[in-house]
Amino acid sequence: MIALGVSSPPSSSSSFGLASFASPPSSSLRILSPFPSLKSSFRGIRIGNDVRALTPLPSRGGCGGGGGRMVVRMAKRREEMKEIREKTTEELNEEVIDLKGELFMLRLQKSARNEFKSSEFHRMRKRIARMLTVKREREIEEGINKRLSRKLDKKWKKSIVVRPPPSLRKKQEEQKAAEAEKST
Repeated sequence: MIALGVSSPPSSSSSFGLASFASPPSSSLRILSPFPSLKSSFRGIRIGNDVRALTPLPSRGGCGGGGGRMVVRMAKRREEMKEIREKTTEELNEEVIDLKGELFMLRLQKSARNEFKSSEFHRMRKRIARMLTVKREREIEEGINKRLSRKLDKKWKKSIVVRPPPSLRKKQEEQKAAEAEKST
């Protein structure tokens, strides 16, 4: 038998935290404690043969199941992809530029510690990625290989004219309208 302890052998009654292991592999770990009333009922984790990994978890609260929300999200994503695929490549390029500008404005708001919706970062990035995916799908249909696609992408990025994003343009128009009302 092997004894692990801090200071003294298992024969003394004042030993704290001593563990003893019997040599047969079937024996369990015994912790010797001077406090007999503080025994743990933990006996390890038992994994049965009937593990049901694919069954849905019961819903929390009375709000309905969580599976319904996932179906709705997937349907919205399909609708968005259908909407994106209906656009021309030039429209996709314009919207990608606008969304990247919006993303930049959102980063500025975050760095200035203004109020903003943090979920917009994820939403905009995903939308940009979907648009670029559709753009690449069209290139594949045309037979453009990856290397040529990268070259065309670089050329397109260099040709982008810097302009304010739509949200900033809207704010500027509102400010101009307010100034026009003040002057009249």
